[in-house]
Amino acid sequence: MNNATTASPAPTSDQAVWDRVLTLHARVERELANALQRRHGIGLSEYRALENLSSSPTSELRMQELADKIGLGQSSVTRLVERLKGAGYAFKDLCPSDKRGVYAVITDEGRSRYVAARATYAEVLSGALNSQSADPALAATVASLRSARPV
Repeated sequence: MNNATTASPAPTSDQAVWDRVLTLHARVERELANALQRRHGIGLSEYRALENLSSSPTSELRMQELADKIGLGQSSVTRLVERLKGAGYAFKDLCPSDKRGVYAVITDEGRSRYVAARATYAEVLSGALNSQSADPALAATVASLRSARPV
């Protein structure tokens, strides 16, 4: 067997850096998802949808725009908004100028759920990054992310 095909990427290669980012992402996302579900009864995608709808000046987004903002496909965001609708956190509305356009709109109950979950998200995110920074393989990655904060 050729060693070139079985060797790990050099630790400084783009692939190795990306692998560390993905590892960090998976670990942090797992902690966030567990905490949001346990404490607020919502998943991470639901939280992110509520966050984006809440921060919209009109409290609504076209379905495709919401999909793009949270990294889901059109059919996945449709199912997500149906779950939010079933929970009373959002509803769908037709675009008045283009009847083919569908908006997701946050409800007052959805906004309240988002506000309640926001502190949990921030707390767990910071804690997860802190705990992952103790891992020597991820410490520099966490430090790099934190140094990228806007001033």
